[in-house]
Amino acid sequence: MIPTAPAAPSTHPLDNAVWAALAGPHAHLAQRVGRAARYPGDIYAYAALADPADPAAWADLHTLAGSGNTVRIKGVESVPPGWEVVGGGRGVQLVDTALRAEPAPEAVRLGPDDVPDMLDLVARTRPGPFLPRTVALGTYLGIRHRGRLVAMAGERLRPPGWTEISAVCTDPEHRGRGLATRLVRAVAAGIRDRGDTPLLHASATNTQAIRLYEAIGFTLRRRTRILQVRTPGTHRAVETL
Repeated sequence: MIPTAPAAPSTHPLDNAVWAALAGPHAHLAQRVGRAARYPGDIYAYAALADPADPAAWADLHTLAGSGNTVRIKGVESVPPGWEVVGGGRGVQLVDTALRAEPAPEAVRLGPDDVPDMLDLVARTRPGPFLPRTVALGTYLGIRHRGRLVAMAGERLRPPGWTEISAVCTDPEHRGRGLATRLVRAVAAGIRDRGDTPLLHASATNTQAIRLYEAIGFTLRRRTRILQVRTPGTHRAVETL
């Protein structure tokens, strides 16, 4: 009987999307040590490993994050000895298979000057991580009502060939009008125009959002685990004279 060779690790960019983005289109934003990288803390509070099974990658992440500090990481089921899991959850990854992408004439491009309004909307709706410089990750579109931002969606992770649609949210007083769907379609149109395919991530418990995304043309690709971990050692505060 001929022995079977072990399966090679997956090389699909979406199986390790944060790393694929930081090592690819978002390399200019990456804080990196060897086989570990992370986004700046005011852009997207996640780190990634080139290979979660590689002890050297975990050592690089320890160097990058420092001792006794916490980092968020996706696609990791367990941590090496000395690391501590302090939080986490489950998510889903969906990809565009039948989405009708089209511009939204009422949508406006959002930029750094709009960040206070964007943060205010995020505080009211809690769509997921959105920080003061998250807008630097890509195109964000919004809809205003009497000058107030009431809905938005934009781009976050960019693994090669793909772009994540994120921060999809609508003010509670304006839900039921299809604003989020129109913005998702409009952001997706821009993504497709440059040759990428849209994808989405959502909390596994957000069944209402998942049903909406599936109804407009996204398909569940995989389930993911999100961990918040503490690096080995004791955090040392910097002393000032």
